[in-house]
Amino acid sequence: MLLVFFMIIFWLFRAIVAVCAQYSVDIIGIIPYNLTQEIIISFLVIVCIVLVAKKKTIGALAYLLIYGVYFGNHLFSGLINIFQGGTLTMDMSVNLICDFCAILLAIFCLFDNLLSKSKKSDTKHRNTDWYFNNEEYDKKIDNDNRDDKNQYKFY
Repeated sequence: MLLVFFMIIFWLFRAIVAVCAQYSVDIIGIIPYNLTQEIIISFLVIVCIVLVAKKKTIGALAYLLIYGVYFGNHLFSGLINIFQGGTLTMDMSVNLICDFCAILLAIFCLFDNLLSKSKKSDTKHRNTDWYFNNEEYDKKIDNDNRDDKNQYKFY
């Protein structure tokens, strides 16, 4: 659930970035790369957040695919530009950090979903199994020859 919370926070952050870009307000140099795609992605991410909250693997895969295509492309091109000797400006570095956080969040979300799917739910309940699954107690009650056995065990 913590990752879903981070997904919502990042979604709100990207929504604020899109609104500020629409009104030409600068937020530390963070810009949407394509405002139309950003709006479409925002609505798709809402669906992905709901699916991830329900532990559906398709939601985590779609989230990784959407963010991988949108932010991964810019992250890759920015890193190639840096490695080829390009200048790293403050705006570019902040955008690269946001891209990296988006990709990392999507990867963690997918891994968390896949790992939680592999865990089996525990069918033992310590609070009640001592009473309902206790064969020694059942045998003791069955061997009781009193008139009033006081069996208060309801099934």
